[in-house]
Amino acid sequence: MTSPWRLILDGPADGAWNMAVDAAILAARHRGASPPTLRLYGWDRPTVTLGRFQDVSDIDADIAAARGVGLARRPTGGRGVLHDDEVTYSIVASVRDGVPRGVTASYAYFGAGLIATFEALGLRAEVFGRYAGRRSASCFLQSSQADLSVAGAKLSGSAQVWSGDTVLQHGAIVLRRDIGLEAALFGLDDADTRALAERASSLDELLETVPAADCLRTMMVRGFAETLDIRLIEGEATRAETDSAVEYADRFTVDAHSPHSTSTRA
Repeated sequence: MTSPWRLILDGPADGAWNMAVDAAILAARHRGASPPTLRLYGWDRPTVTLGRFQDVSDIDADIAAARGVGLARRPTGGRGVLHDDEVTYSIVASVRDGVPRGVTASYAYFGAGLIATFEALGLRAEVFGRYAGRRSASCFLQSSQADLSVAGAKLSGSAQVWSGDTVLQHGAIVLRRDIGLEAALFGLDDADTRALAERASSLDELLETVPAADCLRTMMVRGFAETLDIRLIEGEATRAETDSAVEYADRFTVDAHSPHSTSTRA
């Protein structure tokens, strides 16, 4: 077993703040100032996170404003994701902590924890390896080596950013999804909306009883601990990390009417 990892269990928060905290932990771990960390958290309102280099115009800003949907930019890559009724995770660790080098290997390494979580729910998940739909602003109409599916439907996507030998990986397990809202926000036509409904899934579509978020968190903690062979000790962000997050927050705040309003620096 490796050295202890920190477990942070956070409540719902603003999108830009969530991203700033993850970026602050990444910077601290890269410097060796913080331990490897698994963080589980939520959102204070439905929120779209845009990929690190994604154009803000991919989102219908008027619909987001009318529906009270928040906007933020991720430090990680990929396409847009609507976060709502889900448990979101971030993992920050380095090759010093046993993470294999390389995108493919590291995705597989962390993905084992998610697969174990789905197994605990009675679901068999596997890597989703085929293209779904046209190239879209929505993450769930894409597929990659970072995605997991159940019965051919994408259930969990992930995205990464590396800082030297240290990686931040984002992902989530969705309890329930709002296909109509997602389609409206990303401007999907009827064909892509149907494809999204067919090729993206959530726990409420696969299980007779959807676990409570706290129960799912417990399963995720156990899944990562067992598959990564780590000991997770509950803690919280340090004062230095929190101070850094305050400084970083503007970098991840999105003004939907100004495509150049946000920085993509981690």
